[in-house]
Amino acid sequence: MTGREILHKMKPDFWSDSESAIRKAYELTDSKILEKSMELGRGGSTAVTAILKNGDKLVVANVGDSRAVISKNGVAKQLSVDHEPDKERQKIEDKGGFVSNLPGDVPRVDGQLAVARAFGDKSLKKHLSSEPYVVEEDINPDTEVLILASDGLWKVMDNQEAVNSIKDIKDAQAAAKHLTEEALARKSKDDISCIVVKFQ
Repeated sequence: MTGREILHKMKPDFWSDSESAIRKAYELTDSKILEKSMELGRGGSTAVTAILKNGDKLVVANVGDSRAVISKNGVAKQLSVDHEPDKERQKIEDKGGFVSNLPGDVPRVDGQLAVARAFGDKSLKKHLSSEPYVVEEDINPDTEVLILASDGLWKVMDNQEAVNSIKDIKDAQAAAKHLTEEALARKSKDDISCIVVKFQ
């Protein structure tokens, strides 16, 4: 199912109730991934999405540790939430799961997954949420750039560093390439996906 098809099936309507519509879209996406787990495999994915409404309202949602960072007047602001197992330990335990915290490792759901929310991951789904964090942000003349990226970037660069490193790069695609190359240069060992949006 494409993003367009998911948006078309969303109830309620995105324009009148954006948050509920996005929550429904994330739920639909997760169910489709789980339905196709035989084809896609048992793994899963984090996600971050951003939709610009009427040119002045940004609706951002995420599951896991994929992150959205916006810059206004050169100041970075994180719009998403990193869904870490330690922060959601009680919810995970209430569902019958556990959070491991072994020396030298990060906290993990059932000793396996380093995020508390994700699409897919069928074997962990009983203890794992795909409910997104959703937030709206006003877009004004001070808004310069939006960065959407997976944890491969954020493990080696903080929000302000990322914004600073692309402030003089005018082309959005070139800015995204610069960030991915910088993450590789810093020896990132996680998946690196990055989209940059420049506001005029």
